[in-house]
Amino acid sequence: MKKRISREMVGISVLSIVISIILVAAVFYRLFQEQVIEDLKTDARILQSAAEMTQNRLDYLKKVEEKEKDIRITLIDREGSVLYDTSADREDMDNHQGRPEIQDALENGEGWAIRRSDTMKENTYYYAVLLKDGDVLRLSKISHSLWSIYGSAVPAVTGAAVFLLLICFGLSHYLTKSIVNPIEEMGQNMDRLEGVTIYEELRPFVETIKKQHESIIRNANMRQEFTANVTHELKTPLTAISGYSELIETGMATDEDIPRFAASIRKSANRLLTLINDIIRLSELDVNRETEMEYLDLYRLAETSVEMLQVSAGNRNVTLSLEGSSCIVKANKQMMEELLYNLCDNAVRYNNRGGHVDVKVGHEEGRPMLEVRDTGIGISKEHQERIFERFYRVDKSRSKSTGGTGLGLAIVKHIIVKHGAELKLESEVGKGTDMKVLFPVCDKKSD
Repeated sequence: MKKRISREMVGISVLSIVISIILVAAVFYRLFQEQVIEDLKTDARILQSAAEMTQNRLDYLKKVEEKEKDIRITLIDREGSVLYDTSADREDMDNHQGRPEIQDALENGEGWAIRRSDTMKENTYYYAVLLKDGDVLRLSKISHSLWSIYGSAVPAVTGAAVFLLLICFGLSHYLTKSIVNPIEEMGQNMDRLEGVTIYEELRPFVETIKKQHESIIRNANMRQEFTANVTHELKTPLTAISGYSELIETGMATDEDIPRFAASIRKSANRLLTLINDIIRLSELDVNRETEMEYLDLYRLAETSVEMLQVSAGNRNVTLSLEGSSCIVKANKQMMEELLYNLCDNAVRYNNRGGHVDVKVGHEEGRPMLEVRDTGIGISKEHQERIFERFYRVDKSRSKSTGGTGLGLAIVKHIIVKHGAELKLESEVGKGTDMKVLFPVCDKKSD
């Protein structure tokens, strides 16, 4: 980036120098032309006065010719015939009546032109004045072209250009460094931007990068924590399976112990399968693939989930009930089944014996609504923001005893986000928890 900025600055500088030289040369040449014409005009006026006063005009012009070697003097009559010329034989010269400066002099008293002379084969300045007797006195001077004038100044111009280029190189290097250094400093101190100079134009960009940087760090920490949690969660049932299997294999277990050990092995294996299935499901939900949506009756899905969990609720002496009416949502069927099952299963697992779980389906504020209310242990304020994190448990000992993996609510959160829904949580320790999910408005009416 530094090289590119520096290169572009030098390129702009070189272009500016070249354009400046051309413009200065053009202005200088224009001033030079005006000065030559003004000098010829002055000389012509002097010669005009003298020529009109002398009786022998040709002799006077010959004397002037001896003194003024740089100026060509031509005398032309009204018909355009050359009467006298200091630089050429008048017999060989054509009629000059059609020359612009002669025509202007005959009409206006004076005229001038700059052109390439057919006689002298040079670029020449011409200035002509009308004498009292009708003849035209013309003075001319060989001109120097822009390039011939500039040619003599080439060494000085080249030296100045080189000097300016060296200054431009130095300035471009300094300016590039001063522009890029704050950006490099920001890149090296993304975690500590308080003392870093930030361009106002880059502030929105820096804020976006900072958020992305923080998000990357947060995600990296979450992955690290997730890996550690998975390792820990897998290690416990595997250790139990390995230990009980070893006791049976070595014959240390009695005939009475084998059924109990086998039951423990089966329980640990089931826990492993549940954990692995939840991890796989979370990984699938993490992938930003297109979700197939369809119109579903949320009440019927809730009815199925409640029926599936009646046995589990009965084993824990928990009453599980459903109320409401048909409610259409546009959602993915498998995800809705998982959402319902996880919310209801969680309410049953963390309930008290003799407690209640009330599932309600309907509308609130014109939006499809699912509500799961329980009379369980409740969640304190400090835990409510974190219960949707992976493997986060409010009561770890109770979670282990009930067979929870700590991933159910993480799956619920993913499903809610994918459906653009909103979750409202109200909970009080010792009194229970109320989880309410509000779905986007569905334009399809219930049958």
